[in-house]
Amino acid sequence: MSETDPPATDNPHARVAPPMERAWLFSLIPLLIGVVFLSFGVYGLRRARALRRTGVTTEGRIVRHEVMRGDDGALLHYPVAAWTTRDGRACEYSSRFGRGSVGGSFGVGAPVVIRYDPADPRRFVIQNWDAAVVDLLFTVLGSVFTVGTLAVLLTLLLTP
Repeated sequence: MSETDPPATDNPHARVAPPMERAWLFSLIPLLIGVVFLSFGVYGLRRARALRRTGVTTEGRIVRHEVMRGDDGALLHYPVAAWTTRDGRACEYSSRFGRGSVGGSFGVGAPVVIRYDPADPRRFVIQNWDAAVVDLLFTVLGSVFTVGTLAVLLTLLLTP
């Protein structure tokens, strides 16, 4: 038996995966992370673009904060904004972005500018609170993970 032969097993039908096949399997992890980050980022950027293009701006108020504990144990504050749409519907929704602290301009009762989708007011942003920077960061990180992993896979595939 040479050093390159796979180790013998009691089962003649058992197949031991060579190291290259295991490398392919592990490379799927950063590829999956990259695709998920890229998807979330692109979705957020497209949503923000659609709101800029077709959204309606109105005045609203912060009525309360939903406080949740993040994965790292830190408390995150999600402001809940209330406003009335042009067709008279009362809306009250929580922002999709949370922060560790709330400034005076986003305290309970503070007036805020809301931009919402008239077809679905649940899609909205609170001006100066909801930031496209987060979506852009997800898009950039997802692109780096995805392109980087694909480049490594192609290099492994094309080199002998």
